[in-house]
This record gives sequence, C-alpha cells and structure tokens, in this order.
Amino acid sequence: MSDTVSLRSARQKPRLSLPSAGVNAWRFAVVFLALLLAVPVFVVLGHLLEPSGEVWRHLVETVLQDYVINSLLLMIGVAIGVLLVGVSTAWLTSMCRFPGRSVFEWALLLPMAIPAYIIAYTYTGLFDFTGPFQTLLREWTGWGYGDYWFPEIRSLEGAALMLSLVLYPYVYLLSRAAFLGQSICVLDVSRTLGNGPWRTFFFVALPLARPAIVAGLSLALMETLADYGTVQYFGVSTFTTGIFRTWYGLNNATAAAQLSALLLLVVFALIILEKGSRRQARYHHTTQRHQVLTRFQLTRKQGLMAFLICFGALFFGFLLPAGQLLWWAFTTAEESLDGRFLSLISHSLLLAGAASVLALLPALFFSYGKRQHGNWLVLAAVRMAGMGYAIPGTVIAVGVIIPFAAFDNALDAWVRERFGWSSGLLLSGTLAALLFAYLVRFLAVSLQTVDAGLGKIRPTLDEVARSLGSRSGEIVRRVHMPMLKGSLMTALLLVFVDVLKELPATLILRPFNYNTLAVRAYELASDERLADASYAALTIVIVGILPVILLSRSIARSRHVEST
Repeated sequence: MSDTVSLRSARQKPRLSLPSAGVNAWRFAVVFLALLLAVPVFVVLGHLLEPSGEVWRHLVETVLQDYVINSLLLMIGVAIGVLLVGVSTAWLTSMCRFPGRSVFEWALLLPMAIPAYIIAYTYTGLFDFTGPFQTLLREWTGWGYGDYWFPEIRSLEGAALMLSLVLYPYVYLLSRAAFLGQSICVLDVSRTLGNGPWRTFFFVALPLARPAIVAGLSLALMETLADYGTVQYFGVSTFTTGIFRTWYGLNNATAAAQLSALLLLVVFALIILEKGSRRQARYHHTTQRHQVLTRFQLTRKQGLMAFLICFGALFFGFLLPAGQLLWWAFTTAEESLDGRFLSLISHSLLLAGAASVLALLPALFFSYGKRQHGNWLVLAAVRMAGMGYAIPGTVIAVGVIIPFAAFDNALDAWVRERFGWSSGLLLSGTLAALLFAYLVRFLAVSLQTVDAGLGKIRPTLDEVARSLGSRSGEIVRRVHMPMLKGSLMTALLLVFVDVLKELPATLILRPFNYNTLAVRAYELASDERLADASYAALTIVIVGILPVILLSRSIARSRHVEST
C-alpha cells in the first residue's frame, strides 16, 4: 500500500510544478498590469501632501470654497432630479399598465445617448434670450428686454437640470431591473391587503429596491462630478473647471493635481456608498417562482398621469434636444458638410476604434486570470484596474500627463547630456498618451461585459475540453470565443461610444490641432456657434443610440411579464 501511495505522489509532483509556475506567472502579470493602469490614480493621490507654494494658498483663499459648495449643490440638485424621474418612470413601466408603456420601456433610455454638454448647448440655443422660445414670447406679447422674468438657463440650477435629464436613465435602469426581480409573493400580499399601485410602491417596492436605487444614484453622481462641458459652458465653478483653470491659467501642475486628489476622494466616497448598497442587496428578496408578473391596471386619470410623466422625461431628455439638433443640421448642411467634418469623423472613429480594441484585450486577460487563477490578490488587482470608470476624465488626464511629461523631460535631459541633441516629447501630447487615458478610463466597461459573458460559461465545459486533450489556448479559441462573440461585440461597442463622447480627457491630452467630434462641438459652442456645432453633436447622438438599444433588449429579457 505504501509503495502505491509513494508511486502516486511521485507521479503527481512533476504535473503540479509546471502549472504552479504558470499560475504564479499569470498572477504576477495580472497584478503588474493592474498597477500600471493605476499609475494615474497613484500620481494624483501622491500630490495630496506635496507643497505647491503660493498657488494652493491662493486657491484656498479665493475659489476653493466655491468649487466645494457648487459641486455639492450640483450633486444635490442632480440627486433630486434623477431620483424623482428615474424611480417613478421605472415603477410605472415595470408594474403598471397604461397607454404607451411598451414604447416607454425602451425609449426612456434614449437620453443616455446624449452627452450632458450637448444637451446644455441645445437648451441654451432654445431658451436663451436670443433663442426661438423667448423671441416668440416677445413677439406675441410685445414685451422688450427687462419687461418679463425668465429662468436663467446658464446657472447652477440649469446645469443640475441638464445633467438630470441625461443621467436619470442610470437610476431608471437599475430600479426597473430591481422592480422586475421583486418577489411576486410580496406584491400579491400587498394586493390582498387592499393596497393600490401607489401604496404598494411607497411601502413595499421602494424599500426593497433601495440598494439598486442607491447604486444608480451613485453612478449618476459620479458622472456629475466628472462633467466638464456643461458646467464650463454655464459658467459654474466646480472641481473640474478649477482643475482646467489651475492647469492652463495658473500653469501649476501640482496644484491641479491636488484639486484632482480632492475630487478623487469624493469619488471614492461614492464608490464606498455604492458598494455598501450592494451588500445590503441580501435584503432584497427575489422570487424563485416563474409565475408571470401581473401589472396594476391604472384608471383613466392615473393612466393619463403615468403617460405624461413618462412622455415628459422622454420629451425633455431626448425628443426636444434631438429635434433641435436635426433642425440646426438641416439649416447649416451646406456650411458644415465639408472636408474638415470628414476629418473630424475619421479622427473620432480612429480613436474610438483603437481604444475599444485596446480595452478589450486586457479585459479578456483580467477576466481569464480571475476565472482560472483567482485568489485575493488577483481579485484585488482586477478591481483596482477597473476603478477608472468612476474617476473623472479630468483627473485621469492630469494623472497621465504628469508622469508622461516627467519621463519625456528626463529622457530629453539624458539625451542632451550624452549626445548633444534633443529627443523632444515622445509621449506627452501624443495619441499614445490619449489612448492610455482612454484605456484607464473605460477598461471597466469592457471588463464588466466580458466578465458577464464568461460567467455564463460553466466551468464544466472547460473540464470536458481538458479531458478530451485540449490545452488552455485551444479551450479559449474553440470553446470560449464562439460563446463570447456577443459579449465581445457589446464590449467593443460600449467603449467605442464612451470614447466618442469623452470630452475633458481629450481636451487635455490630444495632440496639437487634432480635433474630434466632441472637441469640435465644444469649441463651436464656446464661440456661440451652436447651429454650426449641430452636425458633430448629432453624429455623437446617433452613434450613442446603439448601446441604448442593447440595454433595452437585455432588460426586456430579464423577466417574463404579461403583455398589455
């Protein structure tokens, strides 16, 4: 017996040594790549305690208080807006029957296709003093300047409204998924106790969906803190505008990095809030029954109110700004469609396509590392690599340009000393720096999509393939890749659209005179040429509709409900 045991152990030792070395190499590669992608964050945080001289004291004494107060007020305003619109529309389309509900289910996601800065430009053109709305008002009434009061669109309140109109789908998306996944038993008990749709919503469904609502709210607030185009155009001083002014106006990278670090701390607080809401998701009881979900039948008045609520969100969040962009594009077609516009499209498509592919490759690497060799170190590294999406593009741009510029300066000094000529800037102000910032910012989008696709592939398939003699590379190529086609295409598309819409990182890191659709729309709008900016803005909106369609289809398949 002992001879048999010793023989088995002798046979097993050679087999374990090589795989163990391979596992350790894979884990090391995952951790190393994650640390590399986290360099911008470490750089920004490393400037927290670094002295910046009189510039930081000047910021503290003059504008820092405005940055903090305006950012907080903006977050409060957006929180109120997205909660009111997102939760109410999610409940109505999930649990109630009224005219148009089946259309609103997917159409309420359309505002996600419009970047906040584009809707800000559009509403300014519509409701500013020289816009068509106030012009018609003066023509109809005979009023002149100063004879009437009209809300100022370029204000803190206007910025909060613009952001709410395009960010409420985050809350709508997660809230609706939570409502569709709630226990039928709990809802049936509420019905038997005589509760109508509103009492059931406030006292039963809303408390159960609280973790999902908080998660959606956290995402919306992160996007609020990351916004630059809207607040800059409306003249609202926030952290993002302060970082730009400190970097370009005061020419102080250290002070800009310290402002970025403060903003990063706020973002981390929101991440902790979102993670905490997920831990509380265990209180959200999801049914195991496959019974068809029965919706509340609303009365005529209730149905009309539900229709108006959903239509109002869709109209002001998408139909009105998209219609205005179409009208401007129609009236400026001859002037806007030229060779420069084609150049903008080619630049944008090149950057978006390259960034989406670059984000997909490490996403696959991280996902397989987690699946095959995951331990606490690998899991922590993957989470660290995926935190870039929560970080504003302004912060990432600052975190990228500082080490890249330091490397270029050090290399140039060494080349001058050794060879007597200048190497110039090899990384700073190049597409390589911009693509690296995109990779840090949007890797999480690709990573989550690939993770979801891999999660649907059972490990037993891998074991069967190994038993038939297939190696890891063959399993990936012949088993996983065919099953992951849909997830990979979705990941490419989502990153492609996000890069197309990204503004602050592109503004800071783009090469000289290298414009994209987002940058051109921003420049024209800043010059008050709103109609001329319509083609660039409209192109971004049209492309942005594609992932909205994917999201609406995935939600529609989440649970069987009765047809209306």
